[in-house]
Amino acid sequence: MNINDLKSNDEIAWCPGCGDFGILNACKKALVAIDRQPKDILFVSGIGQAAKLPHYIRCNCFNGLHGRALPAAVGAKIANHNLTVIVTTGDGDCYGEGGNHLLHNIRRNVDITVIVCNNQIYGLTKGQASPTTDLGYETKVQVDGVILEPLHPLEMAIALGCGFVARGYSADSEHLSWLITEGIKHKGFSLIDVLQPCVSFNKKNTYEWYAKRVYKVNADASYNPQDKAAAYQKAAEWGERIPIGLIYRQEKKTYEDRRGLNESNLLIDEDIKDMDIRKELGEFF
Repeated sequence: MNINDLKSNDEIAWCPGCGDFGILNACKKALVAIDRQPKDILFVSGIGQAAKLPHYIRCNCFNGLHGRALPAAVGAKIANHNLTVIVTTGDGDCYGEGGNHLLHNIRRNVDITVIVCNNQIYGLTKGQASPTTDLGYETKVQVDGVILEPLHPLEMAIALGCGFVARGYSADSEHLSWLITEGIKHKGFSLIDVLQPCVSFNKKNTYEWYAKRVYKVNADASYNPQDKAAAYQKAAEWGERIPIGLIYRQEKKTYEDRRGLNESNLLIDEDIKDMDIRKELGEFF
């Protein structure tokens, strides 16, 4: 596998300078690193600019409804646990419309990787505040500034016991590709929140703004991502200093392990063409 093997013929429809380009490159590098064929990879997305990303990688792709990428991804993984399943979603798609699915699939701990392209704005629908928009930021809808407390996804994920919690930065493609690779290798639900400038609608959280603030937490040899209390404290940092990297990691049984799916035949291999379900249906009448 190499980068060219993953090249799609679809025309990219993002604004020049969009942070999604860096995330796309990081995804491709990660797929080369895990060395799986395109037929064995499934990208799932919902609606939004981040949801376009699977079209630009040559592999299996499923576009779902707004906020509903996770149910489709989980269903695919349960039906065929040999697939590498990756979700690309946005802060509105995942933390807003899809928030309930995020909570309960962290609890299920299905072995999928969720990459949230977090530009802190609704980019596709032209710039209203998203669940992660900073307090006070003025948009065309929130003309007096955002008054709601932003959602803190990393803190929430750690509190829920998510086994792999990380934050990347779209301008550092090499570091982000390492995080995605590690997230895919992790057995269980992996959440990677990616700081991603929106050059069209978010005039605060720019490349220049992030460049002054982000630092790599794993560069500190004393930091232990298995220390839940320390990870929660690190995830809460925001403002003048913003950590990126592997924030928290915990190994535990996956949904597939608990259900015995890894030892059973793949659901997709079951012969269901001649199945008679009249008896089962009769129980409802």
